[in-house]
Amino acid sequence: MSKKNVIWLASYPKSGNTWFRVFLTNLLYETEVPAHINDLAETSIASSRKIFDEYTGLSSSDLTFDEIDKLRPEVYRMQSEESSDLLFKKVHDKFYLVDKNQALFPPEITCACIYFIRNPLDVAVSFAYHSARDVQRMVKVLNDSDYAFCDNNDRLPNQLRQLLGTWSEHVISWTTQKLIKVHVVRYEDMKQNTFDTFKKAVQFIGIEKSDKQIKTAIEKSDFKILAQQEQEKGFKEKMIKSKSFFRKGEIGDWRNYLDEKMKNEIIKNHKKMMQYYGYLNNNGELVF
Repeated sequence: MSKKNVIWLASYPKSGNTWFRVFLTNLLYETEVPAHINDLAETSIASSRKIFDEYTGLSSSDLTFDEIDKLRPEVYRMQSEESSDLLFKKVHDKFYLVDKNQALFPPEITCACIYFIRNPLDVAVSFAYHSARDVQRMVKVLNDSDYAFCDNNDRLPNQLRQLLGTWSEHVISWTTQKLIKVHVVRYEDMKQNTFDTFKKAVQFIGIEKSDKQIKTAIEKSDFKILAQQEQEKGFKEKMIKSKSFFRKGEIGDWRNYLDEKMKNEIIKNHKKMMQYYGYLNNNGELVF
């Protein structure tokens, strides 16, 4: 019988996933000094090529994207079986089936999923900076059903292909599937109502910690600490071309970068999900 010990930390990029992983590390290990961003708890990304190759004994470079997809669930099962603790896996893939009866992320080993969501207007700006691309290009990415990470055959990235789809398709894929239970966390609530938001997520996962322990872990995961750590020693998850991973993390920063046309293009394409998650009110007006 499978162990239900995997927690998927899923999100479209730049939505608060890494911040929560730092918080989890501080919460679980309770060291005197804040956990370092380059030494996070077992929260490896689910698309790691190195891990895939180690567990399958195959060279992923010899396989097609679809062949890799069909093997990935078995890799997660093996990792689950090996782990005596909760296993946290960072995910940027959307949720989908790799064949008629098999999800990319197997329900039988899943304890829970936390899905992080952020205003797509802010995502576009943060993602552009993270990818060292212009904002107009990232607005198009958010609206691209075919968008994927690491799907270029002319080089071998350290991650496997990850299908993302549009911002809305990504949100819908995780939040409406019925195979695993999902707790949605808004980035804006992480910023504005930090303690309650993090506490609810911890309770959903089933980790028993006191209010004081949660508050201490939040303090050790302050954005200024993370930015300082990156400035001093770099961050191994930063894209090579970007200046830094931890930039501003501000709500509504899109107003400094998106023109009217870009703003309207995102709203037009994602109005339904933006309204559902409170980024637009019932009159279609922006909340953040």
